[in-house]
Order: sequence, then structure tokens, then C-alpha cells
Amino acid sequence: MGVVHGMARSDTSVPTGTPLSRAMRPVNAVVERYIPSALVFAIVLTFVVGLMAVALTDSGPVDVVASWGDGLSGLLDFITQMALILLLGHMLAHTRPVQKLLRALGSVPRTTMQAYLFVFLVAAIASLITWGLGLVVAALIAREVAAQGRERGLALHFPMLVAAGFSGFVVWHMGYSGSGPLLAATEGSFIAEQLGAPIPVSETTYSTWNLIAIVATVLAVAGALYLVAPRPGEKIREFSTEEPVASPRPADDERTPADRVDGSRVLTALLGLLLVAYLVHHYATGGSLTIDIVNWTFLCLILLLVANPSEMITLTRNAAANVGEILLQFPLYAGILGIMTASGLVEIISAWFVNISTPVTFGLLAFLSAGLVNLAIPSGGGQVAVQGPVMIDAANQIGVDPAIALMAIAYGDQWTNMIQPFFALPLLAIAGLKIRDILGYTTVTLIASGIVFGATMLIISL
Repeated sequence: MGVVHGMARSDTSVPTGTPLSRAMRPVNAVVERYIPSALVFAIVLTFVVGLMAVALTDSGPVDVVASWGDGLSGLLDFITQMALILLLGHMLAHTRPVQKLLRALGSVPRTTMQAYLFVFLVAAIASLITWGLGLVVAALIAREVAAQGRERGLALHFPMLVAAGFSGFVVWHMGYSGSGPLLAATEGSFIAEQLGAPIPVSETTYSTWNLIAIVATVLAVAGALYLVAPRPGEKIREFSTEEPVASPRPADDERTPADRVDGSRVLTALLGLLLVAYLVHHYATGGSLTIDIVNWTFLCLILLLVANPSEMITLTRNAAANVGEILLQFPLYAGILGIMTASGLVEIISAWFVNISTPVTFGLLAFLSAGLVNLAIPSGGGQVAVQGPVMIDAANQIGVDPAIALMAIAYGDQWTNMIQPFFALPLLAIAGLKIRDILGYTTVTLIASGIVFGATMLIISL
């Protein structure tokens, strides 16, 4: 497990950093001192949403408790997917060939500022491909850049590197795996049925205005990270690693037949080839990239890259320690989703924004509404399922293109992830950090991206 330790390099005689970085120091200090752990955040949010449901809907305390309890198991499939992507992503990153690739990528940045921006850009590209890949890549490239930077004597602030990686996640719902646009484009989905016909992704994900917004968001966030990044002379926390390496391939003269089987590449290679065959069949028959396919791709690569089953077992043991916190917290968010859905609280929040909307302001207000709802329903697919029908119906009533309603939800969902620990958990587990370590920096990402998202919604509605 990687760890960070403090390293003071400060000069109090003169102010250091940009005006924005100096302005953020009190915010960072407050966040590091007072923001609780992600588990406490989930527990507190559970009670806040429950009280809101009692106060704002017809649901009584017993109804809220029942909907919460019934909802606890609502994300079990998703929890398993997240645990697997964390486990398999960690394992894949520690195979020898991938370690070589990561070392090559980690050597690209030559200065501290290049390091922060490089990590962000790589994570953003990976997130546009698929969100699960983006989270794992963000953590792994941050660790490798930090390790190599330390060897070269660069004063890299590890929480800033990890925050830059997580900031890349702010564009995921605009990309290939965006839940809302994919559902709207899928024949027979509940969104397509409500619309009367599917909306092709050429009008949402691959629309000219969304592609421009992606570029604008990346540039805006990169600029914000540049302005807020620690400068020479400021206190930093460096990265160091004490992770065990995989066991070497057993020698040919092992004493027992069982040892020889454990040291053979044949079985893992055969199973890997079987997964290759499945993946080829999946795509050849029109299959798309999903979180499951990302997981099976990771597993396939692991099977083909490890030297033998013994190495794979060692990689599994080393990676397993990162899964526990996720397994504990995600059911709490599933319970919150249960309260929001059963009580009708999400409809009330959405309707309030809709009631003050015009055809020009609808997109902006729908985006803000989605950002608020995302704090309680951080799953993109879950939010589209709950909020999508409400917003599409409102768009139809006001006379707004439903594609705008869908992308407003997508923008809002990815936007407030920057201050919501739900999706940060896998990245933080791999990095060995807490949410408070990165929140001061990702808040800046929230502000910069929010300006672009809000402006986009206004411009396309004119």
C-alpha cells in the first residue's frame, strides 16, 4: 500500500504560489481539519436525506426506514462490479509488463507542473473511454508519476497528483460510456419508450456542442489545476511505497508436481485465450463497452501477462486490501437511493427547478438540479433512471429538445462527483489517501468545470 508523508519546504518570509493557490490555502486547511471520512459522510447523508423525505414528502418515519432498508441491497451488482474493477485494476497494474508501461508513462513529465497536468490529461482520456477505466488509470498513473518524480528529485505533492487524476473523471458522462445518452439511444429502454423513439448518440455524446464542451472543460480544469498547484517553497506530502512484489516464477526443479503446475504458464494462458475468444464474440455480435466488459478485459490481460498461477495469487492477495471500504459504504448509498426513489424526493427537487425554468434557462437549471441530486444518488445510471423521466417530461412541456435534458443530467452527475466521495473511493484506496486530502483541489475543479457546463447549457438553449 502506498503511503504519503509530510515534507515541509516553506519560506514564510515571502508569499508563494499564485493568487488562487494562496486563496485556497485556508480552504484546504479547513477541509483537512474538519471534513470527516467518506464513511462518516455517507452516514450523515443518510440521515439528512431521511429527514428531508419526512419533511418534504408524504412519507412518515416508518416509510423512510422501510424504503432505506429495502434499498440497501439495490446496488449489489454495482458493488460487485466496483470491487472487481478495483481488485483487477490493481492486479493488472502490478504485472511486470504493465509496470514497465507505467514506468514509461511516468517518465514523461519532467517538471512538477507537467506532472500534475499530465496525470489529469491521461485520466480524462481514460474516463472518456469508460468511467471505470478512468478511475483505475487515474490512481495508477498518479502513483507512478509520484514514484518516478521522487527518484528524480521533483517536489511533487501527492494529494495534488491524485486530485488531478480524479479531476479527469469530471468529463466521463460526456464520453463513450455515458449512461444517459446510451440509455436514450438503446431501443426498448425506458428512456427511449418515453421519448417514443431512441435519440441517437450523434445528437448527444457526439454532438458538436458536446465535443466542444469536452475540450473547453479539459482546458478550463487544466488551467485551474495549474493555478492552484503547490509552488516551490510550499509544504508538500510526498509519496513512498512499501508494497510487496509478486513472487517470482517457480524454478523448474521444484520438488512436487503440484509446485510445477502452480509455476506453469499454461493454465492461465489458456483461460486468458478463452476470455479473448469471448470478447471477440461480444464485439463481433454488436456488444458495447460496459463496466463488466472492462472487468473481463482486465482479467483477460492479467491471465495473459502473469508468469503463472502463483504470481496471480500473490497479486490477488496484495490487491484485496483495497476492497473492504467500498463494500461497506456502497450499500449506504443504495439505501439513500431507496429513500429518494420511494419518497418522491427527487421529483420534488427536480420539479422545483422546472417550475422556475424558461426554454432558455431550462438546461442550466436542470444541470444544477442534477448536480444537487447527484450528491445523494451518485450512480450515473441510477440518477438517469430516477431523474431522467421527470426531466424529459418537463422538457416536453416547456418545448425543449430532450437531448438537452439528458445532457443536463449527464453534466450535473459528473460535476458534483468532485465533492462526493462515492466514486473517489476506488482511487483513494489505491492511492492510500482520504477524501479530505484531495477535496480542496477537486473543489477548484468543480468550480472551473461548472462554469463550462453551465455556459454550455445556456448557449445551446438560445
